[in-house]
Amino acid sequence: MVRCWLVERSYGDRNLVTLVYATPDGERAVRKEVPMTAISNGTVTVTAAKEVDETALNRVEGSRVERYQAEAARVSAAHDPDDEI
Repeated sequence: MVRCWLVERSYGDRNLVTLVYATPDGERAVRKEVPMTAISNGTVTVTAAKEVDETALNRVEGSRVERYQAEAARVSAAHDPDDEI
């Protein structure tokens, strides 16, 4: 398991929230789509960090590596892993 930090949250037109959790170096990430209702009713909790199985992580390409690295550093400095954000 690898600790990954929330680096991106976006809202889609299908009432889905896309969450991206990345490794501290920004080089690997996992993307999850979650129904907005699952977040609002407490079924899904969005935390600052998640423990992710290494096999679920995908390589990050290009400028996103630096952006994810910077955001992971910012989130980890400001929040404990279990903080809801």
